[in-house]
Amino acid sequence: MAPEAATPDARTPAAVTPDALTTTPAAAFAAFADLHRAGASPFLIPNAWDHASASALAAQGFPAIGTTSLGVAAAVGLPDGAGATRAETLLLARRLGPGPYLLSVDAESGFSDDPDEVAGLARELADAGAVGINLEDGRHDGTLAPVALHAAKVAAVKAAVPDLFVNARTDTYWLGGGRAGEETAHRLHAYEQAGADGVFVPGLADPAVIAALVKRLATPLNILYTPSGPTVPQLGDLGVRRVSLGSLLFRTALGAATEAAADIRAGRPVAGRGPTYAQVQALSGPAHAVRRPPGNGVAATDTAAGGIDAGR
Repeated sequence: MAPEAATPDARTPAAVTPDALTTTPAAAFAAFADLHRAGASPFLIPNAWDHASASALAAQGFPAIGTTSLGVAAAVGLPDGAGATRAETLLLARRLGPGPYLLSVDAESGFSDDPDEVAGLARELADAGAVGINLEDGRHDGTLAPVALHAAKVAAVKAAVPDLFVNARTDTYWLGGGRAGEETAHRLHAYEQAGADGVFVPGLADPAVIAALVKRLATPLNILYTPSGPTVPQLGDLGVRRVSLGSLLFRTALGAATEAAADIRAGRPVAGRGPTYAQVQALSGPAHAVRRPPGNGVAATDTAAGGIDAGR
């Protein structure tokens, strides 16, 4: 049987209702936006890299699941952040879109510097069932994209799919050097003006800086969780409305797998306990594929029998 769903504590946002997942795309889009406002604590969005990881997280009671671009790229032997995984990202969205959760897709920088092409990708992701998208201004060469260019991408996506939640990410704290604080507010303001629904600053962990930034923003702030940084409740106290796990779960799973293999080779007992074969099998059952992608304003039921790719 599938792992038991965890019971959310009093500080977590209310669970997504079945209607939000099975009635109309508008309900799903609205439910995802509401997660950024509901509850006393920010909503924690874990990041999956395949169907099994997404389904297992949903079984633990997470109402929304993100994807991790590192996990998507590493799974096929491609570099992350290099604009090389557009096809793989879209394929994963089509596989996860019917799931019993709200899906947000990490689309790197949109896989193009042409805003119209980025908008086209956004349409395809929405048709696959995604209700949110992350767009980052960091580039593979270690530079930041021009503010005006990234703002144009945000504006193009919002024009193409107005209800899609655009989480505009700036990599100033990873790539901005000594100008991180000054540059961050400038970029986020531009992205908000372009129509971003939320903003994301990975690498920022200083509580005082986070609190000051929240006061300057008109949209919800998303922070990347780090084990050495503030806890989720502490981030909520600072005004953060969304916390992402990024590639942490993927890297943790990869580390656990390699450590288990090394322990077995050395004759040591394997630490920890993973799900059983039957539990993993159950993650691919009908209960985990109840919704077709809401493209073109149509939502209908589906089962795992043919899979999301059947008939496409």
